[in-house]
Amino acid sequence: MSLPRSVADVISRHVKLEVEGIDRMYLNVYQPRLQSDKQVAAFFRYHRGQAVPSSALMGEMTHAFLRQVEDFVAKEKIPVVAFKKGERKDDVAAEYRARFPKTEGVVFVGKAQEKVAVFRTEKRTDASGRKYPWIVKSTAMVNQLYFYCVDEDFGPFFLKFSSYFPYNAKLCLNGHEYVKRQLAKKGIAFEPLDNGILSCADPKRLQRIADGLSAAKIDALLRKWLAQLPHPYSPRDRRAGYRYDISILQAEFSLTQVLDKPQTGRIFFEQVIRENLDVGRPDQVQLIFERRVTKRTPGRFRTRVLTDGVIPSLHIDYKSTKIKQYHKEGRALRTETTINNARDFAIGKRLKNLPALRQIGFSANRRLLDVQRLSHDCTIGEEAFRRVNEPAVVDGQRASALRFADPSVQALFGALLVLRLLPRGFSNRELRDHWAPLLGKATQSITPGQMTYHLRRLRLHGLIARVPKSHRYRVTDAGGRTMRVCTDCYQRLLRPGLAEIHEEQLAA
Repeated sequence: MSLPRSVADVISRHVKLEVEGIDRMYLNVYQPRLQSDKQVAAFFRYHRGQAVPSSALMGEMTHAFLRQVEDFVAKEKIPVVAFKKGERKDDVAAEYRARFPKTEGVVFVGKAQEKVAVFRTEKRTDASGRKYPWIVKSTAMVNQLYFYCVDEDFGPFFLKFSSYFPYNAKLCLNGHEYVKRQLAKKGIAFEPLDNGILSCADPKRLQRIADGLSAAKIDALLRKWLAQLPHPYSPRDRRAGYRYDISILQAEFSLTQVLDKPQTGRIFFEQVIRENLDVGRPDQVQLIFERRVTKRTPGRFRTRVLTDGVIPSLHIDYKSTKIKQYHKEGRALRTETTINNARDFAIGKRLKNLPALRQIGFSANRRLLDVQRLSHDCTIGEEAFRRVNEPAVVDGQRASALRFADPSVQALFGALLVLRLLPRGFSNRELRDHWAPLLGKATQSITPGQMTYHLRRLRLHGLIARVPKSHRYRVTDAGGRTMRVCTDCYQRLLRPGLAEIHEEQLAA
């Protein structure tokens, strides 16, 4: 038994393309000068020149904003979709994008009611008994306007505006879509993976492009589309400093490792799950995130294995940050860290902190692979099993498969395990003499020609080798170990296990 090694060490031999990149980002677009009741009152009294701040004034702004939206969609002939309860917005967007003929523009506008923070007016009474209006912060169910767009540089994204004061918005984009657009614009050939890249003609430039997705470029994307879409604040408001800023609500940082042999990838990942169910313990988590975990650290420390259909995924939590690891589309190992609160790492939420968050996310992915251990490289075992159980072609010579479940093959392996102890090797006749009884046949019923056929396929599969300048054979070291494992599994595990199951059925 080999010593446990890190997953990073084992998988390095099987990776043909590796990409680190920002995945999905969900950003808060807000007015930093309109986040408290006093700031709102100052906006209407000192900037707008209104004697009494009230929700009626907010209502006037809302009506003006909605008229802009109506005029905009009518002029540009943009579809308007009312999202239904329980409907996946991404599915609706995918249908509309598939029919969108342009490389840039607004695909459609979606509407949905959601609970958000708003400001409203309530009546208060002063010391003399007079009533006066007062601005307070509250929550309400209001319409949200989803502008689903396609950008030349960033690909698909959406900008969601609240239809009520202070008209906070959310920007959602995908870093992999940005990378795909940039590769296409630079003429670099690539094969896409859902939410990733499967292959690329220039992997180094691919990684440089992924690294180039910066806070400045994201900010420029927002400014570009704020200038084109209906805006709830007037030019005068913006000149006075009432401009939107960006903070990070959620950011996903992924490491995608495309495997050289996809058919063994799932076997590899299932082995990772089986041997690393303790990776969510506090002592392991603090290694992954380089953060000390104490009894006062919030959150549950556990490893969860979730299954979507037949696809399992491994989940590890630290406070409100999560790591997910899974076998993506049967082709790649995907490790992704999702940071839902930058303050988990004593970092601010402003977009300018993206470089620091990027470092934390990518480092966590790498450390997880270093912390995870494997007792063996199961892909090697899978390849060895297939080499025996599938037909072989060596130097133009074809040999039929040595099927594990074939009784004659099991008997052949049993005879060879005995003959491998002979110092001079074994002959055609000696193998026949040991093999025939295991099949329940007379030795004379098996011809020398039949034995020559079996010796040939054993040799082409690498289980035996001819002794030079003779008609004798010896069992190879790898062949002996392979046959020993196969016969042990058949005789000590498979046959007794099936017997036990069927005995219980007969007893019932």
